[in-house]
Amino acid sequence: MLAESSKGSGASDEDSDAEEQILLVSSDTWTMYFDGAVNLAGSGTGAVLISPDGQHYPVAAKLTFPCTNNIAEYEACILGLQAAVDMKIQKLQVYGDSTLIILQTEGKWRTQDSKLIPYHEFLGELTEKFQEISFEYLPRSQNQFADALATLSSMLQVAGGLDIEPLRIEILQRPAYCMTVEEEPDGQPWYHDILKYLQKGEFPEGSEAAKRKHLLKLASKFFTSGDVLYKKSFD
Repeated sequence: MLAESSKGSGASDEDSDAEEQILLVSSDTWTMYFDGAVNLAGSGTGAVLISPDGQHYPVAAKLTFPCTNNIAEYEACILGLQAAVDMKIQKLQVYGDSTLIILQTEGKWRTQDSKLIPYHEFLGELTEKFQEISFEYLPRSQNQFADALATLSSMLQVAGGLDIEPLRIEILQRPAYCMTVEEEPDGQPWYHDILKYLQKGEFPEGSEAAKRKHLLKLASKFFTSGDVLYKKSFD
């Protein structure tokens, strides 16, 4: 789950309390995070729905009309709820770093801003479509995924809609120029012949002229440091 990321020794009690609340979500309940962004580049919204088994479903939107930070937050929350309705989700736990929306949704705070009243009313209509739904405040430090989506969508300059699916985020534990070691059916890594040629100047036993020429071409794109093979950069 996104909000279960490890925290440093300087984490506040507020962060710890929020994480404990998240861990109490029942196993058949979906989780949603939302955030809005307003900056010099524009405005955008982001939300991510997380299934009980941990699958992430991100949604984002570029806002091309003038709006405040609070409006962007409402737009983000509504975007996520509409996606949840479309996915026929019945139980939903919503997290956001907008104190305004959380307190207004819980009925603890009434807005006097005429621009926000329609948003508050529409949000209330959406919540009625769920069997169970609750809202909790989440510190921005634990809302990074939705925050990143909102910031990305706010900065995009596109004439029409942009459909990018799926959004895949990998965790790389080594530089890209370090080639991944994978074994071929003969038990040797894919780069064995290249490494052997660069280190010893030897071709595979019994190789034909065409294969040797191909190996020479491949070898010209790599260099070695010890037993590690690196791909050359032409920057």
